[in-house]
Amino acid sequence: MTSTDMRKDAEDSGPSGYAAARLRLLTEGVQSGPPRRAALSELTDDWLSGLFGAGAEGLRGVSLVAVGGYGRGELSPRSDLDLLLLHDGSDSGAVAALADRLWYPVWDLGLALDHSVRTPAEARKTAAEDLKVQLGLLDARHLAGDLALTAGLRTAVLADWRNQAPKRLPELQELCAERGERQGELQYLLEPDLKEARGGLRDATALRAVAASWLADAPREGLDDARRRLLDVRDALHLTTGRATDRLALQEQDQVAAELGLLDADTLLRQVYEAARVISYASDVTWREVGRVLKSRAVRPRLRAMLGGGKPVAERSPLAEGVVEQDGEVVLARAARPERDPVLPLRAAAAAAEAGLPLSLHAVRRMAAAVRPLPTPWPAEAREQLVTLLGSGQPTIDVWEALEAEGLITRLLPDWERVRCRPQRNAVHVWTVDRHLIETAVRASEFTRRVHRPDLLLVAALLHDIGKGWPGDHSVAGEIIAKDVAARIGFDRAEVAVLATLVRHHLLLIDTATRRDLEDPATVRSVAEAVGSQSTLELLHALTEADALATGPAAWSSWRGSLVADLVKRVSAVLSGGEPEDPEAAAPTAEQERLAIEAMATGGPVLSLRAQTEPPTEDQPSGDPEPLGVELLIAVPDQAGVLPAVAGVLAMHRLTVRTAELRTLDLPDGVEGSVLLLNWRVAAEYGSLPQAARLRADLVRALDGSLDITARLAERDAAYPRRRGVVAPPARVKVAPAASRHATVIEVRAHDAPGLLHRIGRALEDAKVRVRSMHVSTLGSNAVDAFYVTTGEGVPLPAGEAASAARRLEETLRA
Repeated sequence: MTSTDMRKDAEDSGPSGYAAARLRLLTEGVQSGPPRRAALSELTDDWLSGLFGAGAEGLRGVSLVAVGGYGRGELSPRSDLDLLLLHDGSDSGAVAALADRLWYPVWDLGLALDHSVRTPAEARKTAAEDLKVQLGLLDARHLAGDLALTAGLRTAVLADWRNQAPKRLPELQELCAERGERQGELQYLLEPDLKEARGGLRDATALRAVAASWLADAPREGLDDARRRLLDVRDALHLTTGRATDRLALQEQDQVAAELGLLDADTLLRQVYEAARVISYASDVTWREVGRVLKSRAVRPRLRAMLGGGKPVAERSPLAEGVVEQDGEVVLARAARPERDPVLPLRAAAAAAEAGLPLSLHAVRRMAAAVRPLPTPWPAEAREQLVTLLGSGQPTIDVWEALEAEGLITRLLPDWERVRCRPQRNAVHVWTVDRHLIETAVRASEFTRRVHRPDLLLVAALLHDIGKGWPGDHSVAGEIIAKDVAARIGFDRAEVAVLATLVRHHLLLIDTATRRDLEDPATVRSVAEAVGSQSTLELLHALTEADALATGPAAWSSWRGSLVADLVKRVSAVLSGGEPEDPEAAAPTAEQERLAIEAMATGGPVLSLRAQTEPPTEDQPSGDPEPLGVELLIAVPDQAGVLPAVAGVLAMHRLTVRTAELRTLDLPDGVEGSVLLLNWRVAAEYGSLPQAARLRADLVRALDGSLDITARLAERDAAYPRRRGVVAPPARVKVAPAASRHATVIEVRAHDAPGLLHRIGRALEDAKVRVRSMHVSTLGSNAVDAFYVTTGEGVPLPAGEAASAARRLEETLRA
């Protein structure tokens, strides 16, 4: 039966005819989705128009108006009918009688009705007092009666909305936020409310209202499709339950999936989550834009007065190469060329997360449209930026979602597609698989001071459940995937093996600690054999806790933590043995000897900058990763203050230290004295590298005391606005027991920041200790440093002095 036939039945037989036609449309019609909603709205329009016509004969200045969802023509099988009987106030008695003729037939059919009778002035007054009424009127649609009356109200309501937008939009945003807090996030709930949860149909309607204000607009790509999918699911839910419900309960998901022709309930949830994610991201972007516009409107009059009426220029602060901050967002620099810079998305994302700022929608879309794929394996900078992004704590989540929204994550990590929006039907888990992986990385970022390789911990956190998109044991499948991903992003063979072990055994510690007898030596030995080394055990311990904390409140407790810690202690005892080697450098190269002799002859610093070598090709051994940045060799006659001076000069010139080694070099026979040799890998924060001559000149001044590095760094920091940035875990400094026979080893783990190595060097100088050698690594945003220090006489520090020096250094870094 066609919609025309159904309309004729409704017209011929009144309410019973409408009811029969409605039932046939919902049960026998082959159409579904938008066509069925439109047909149901049209059928209802014709029926209500007939009722209006029969009751309003001879009555003027009255119209029947559909508002809300019905006004948008989006009737689901059990939707309310939202109706407004609009009148000019000339004959209230006749209007009341007409209302009875309209409302009672609707109630008689058991349909839910939200109704009101108002004049245009009353409607506008109510809308001004009640935001929900105003939102409903924005979708007002004429059904019957005086068209001019309806059109006048629509025009007035839209004008009111646009005039009042600076006041009403913050109110609407607060309403959406409160609802989201109350109902949760649709994209993660196992039994979501399709309408009320964050990312649901209410939020989609709010975005329409923002667009109607002309103040800001939502990202439109995919938004209509996301909204349609949620409406389709609600239609199927109404049909399968026979109730006007928006909550997708577990016991109804299989039926709803079947109604929609989907494979199973998981496929249904994944579609719901994908739609909700589009709406949630669009909401975030839109409300941010609303805030920016309202703020600029408030500030602009003052700025214009100060600038004599000229248009203010937006301030742009550099964050990284090709990346700047503008109006509270991270945008691309004017000189950025995404088509020539495949690392740019990761660099921009890392800079945004580190600064605690959102990534501009325009920037993400421009990168998604133009950027080239990264080579395989990734260049070292890309790997470093990924680690920095993962280690940035809570801001990582919003930045990751911005990349995800434009498809950049699956382009960087194709295996991500299988876990994206994948539900976890487990009461313990509160997130989808992909969000759980990011939450685990966020938790792991809190533990980066506990491990020697924070980069491996963070990447393992990202990959530990990557096998859940495949059949079988997800740990076994994940090990295979992790090997491939780790090699592709540029880790060497040994690092790939560690990551594979972490993924394969990420449940080993918690399962063993809670289900096995820890007093049985065989239990402990089996864990030790699976883990293989102390360093891997350290990483696995941190990953276990991060994974559990990211799962949900029921997955971790002090009792579980104590059991795991006990197991780790026992396994560590089995794995211990062998004294760590003192990393005294091997014999100097010919170039290093030449620089050392020249430094001794001139009595001042000598340095050499060597340009970065080409990245390795596919057939180069993965154990030889390409260097990152530029190699800087410095030779200085042995004297106090060299470390803070060199580190300070590099910080002044905005050079990031990626790796650094310092050692004392005895000169060849016949040449008296010793030289400090520094072999560092540096990279410019942004812009080009400084000339070697400028570096040397500033280093000479720093060493002779004529250059106040501390003051210069403080002046530069004061010139830039303070950002909330990342709240990194506090620095951790400890004395490594029995690490060297020749020196005391002080280990520093801290958040990398400009001038960090300068501060460490000054603190060690103040403690009156001599740095004999050191090894510094920057892994993402984490500095992992080891300093081999002695007394002035060249012997290891007494235990008390060593502990005091470490404590003072930690206090300095935490200040």
